[in-house]
Formats: sequence, structure tokens, C-alpha cells
Amino acid sequence: MESDLSVKDTLTTEYVGVSESDTVLGAVQLMREERAGCVLVVRGSEAVGIMTEWDVLGVVEDEDDPSEMTVGEVMSSPVLTIETDRSLTDAADTMASQNIRNLAVEENGELVGVLTQRDVIAVAGSFHGATSQPAAEGVGVTNEGTTTLSDEYATNGGEEFSTQGVCEACGTLTDSLQEANGQLVCVDCRQV
Repeated sequence: MESDLSVKDTLTTEYVGVSESDTVLGAVQLMREERAGCVLVVRGSEAVGIMTEWDVLGVVEDEDDPSEMTVGEVMSSPVLTIETDRSLTDAADTMASQNIRNLAVEENGELVGVLTQRDVIAVAGSFHGATSQPAAEGVGVTNEGTTTLSDEYATNGGEEFSTQGVCEACGTLTDSLQEANGQLVCVDCRQV
């Protein structure tokens, strides 16, 4: 991921907001209309909670009536936030370590948007194979503009590798990947 990208460069400023007294069914209908994986629960301009797809799955699993339950009953609270000037790497690390997919974004204490796991993955994917830094020794640029590594250099620093990344089976950003059936997968997908 490009180190000079900040949260501000990537966040979704048009988030879906609901109140604690809204029904889960109404919030789900908004989520589907807006194609959003979460809604921020706001009181005035302050985010007091977040309701995600996973929270809704809990309602279904418990066989509760989503038209009778309020968002306040199922939301996760408090909402984890990040400032706009933080790096995208910091945001991804926070998501992975806290096992969450969404962060509320604040600037000077004011809610300005949401950073989703999809936003992070989209930006990370757009830099695949690209470099904005000068080529290092042993790295060459071909006439076609693609970067090549000489045989003496290995990706990921040789034998070392990070266990953090995106599960190749379900697309979840996680801090614990392991190889299973030729793919790097998260804990949930390893158990399937």
C-alpha cells in the first residue's frame, strides 16, 4: 500500500446515518438502497454506534423480528474512529487488530465519513505492480514501464512474510492468514 496515502484520500464521505430508535428493518432497507455494508448510528452529528451486516445476521440467527427491534438494541458501541490525517496503513492495521471492517472518520472532532474495508482493498489493489519510488538496486524498469526484480531479490523481504492481509476465499481483511488448499485464508475460511 502506498505509504503517503491518508485516510482523507480514501474515505467515503457519503455515509448512511440512522438513529437509535429506527427499526433494524428500516436500516437494512436503507443499507440495501445505498449498497452499504453498515450504517452509522448518529445522535446529532456524533456517531454513537454502528450497525453492520454482521449485527443484522445476529438478529436473523436469534430469530428476532427486525421490524420490532431498534437499531439501538443491536448496534455496536462505541464506534472506533480514526482521524483524516492518519495513514491508510494505520487504518488497515487498526481494522485487522480490532477485527472490524469499518471505521468512522473524524476531522477536528467532527464526523466526516466512513472508511470501509472495501475502500482500503480498492486502493491497495490499484497499486498492484506499480511503484512511485525510484527503482532500488536490482530492480529494473522495462521499456513497457513494468517493474522487474533480478533473481537475487525476493518479494516480501525473502523468507519473511506478513500474516496480515486479505483472505483469498472471502475477501476479509484479517491479521491472521494461513495457507490452505493453495490459498491464503482467514480463520473462518480454514474451518470450512
